Amino acid sequence: MDDFSKTILKELLPQEKEIPVPRQPRNNAEDALDHLSAPILLERGAYLRKMAKLGDGSASEVLKSYPQHAIHLLVRNRDGGAEQHARFADLFLVLEGRAALATGGTIVNAKTIAEGEVRGESVEGGALQELRPGDLAHVRAGLPHQMRVSGDKPVTCLVIKIEQSN
Repeated sequence: MDDFSKTILKELLPQEKEIPVPRQPRNNAEDALDHLSAPILLERGAYLRKMAKLGDGSASEVLKSYPQHAIHLLVRNRDGGAEQHARFADLFLVLEGRAALATGGTIVNAKTIAEGEVRGESVEGGALQELRPGDLAHVRAGLPHQMRVSGDKPVTCLVIKIEQSN
């Protein structure tokens, strides 16, 4: 075969490519990475805003549960009730909107709804901390707290509930 024919054949025939090695399936569930991108979180937040508007002013969903913690997405159009968790700390990350987090003080009309879980109307005499997008707030286990919505826009938060050992 002459050089001209070899050149034509070379152009017409597909080149051999290196065959990629398939990734090994994960055998250990602990090695798995859970990833939720900001656009996905904001899209879920938009859905929860609609649900909150149609409901009682609040909507949330558990995004993922783990042995000692869980990740929730929360939207509030109005103030939440007061809460106190004996075994869980709450880590709030504000994605959109503004709120004030009341911590400490006492819970008005407190009622135990389950072992280690107290709810009430509001927090009285606590400290207030303004929260804006990007802010992170940690509420330790046992501390009364209440999310109060600032302004006329809803607040969207990622809430990580962390089990605390005694």
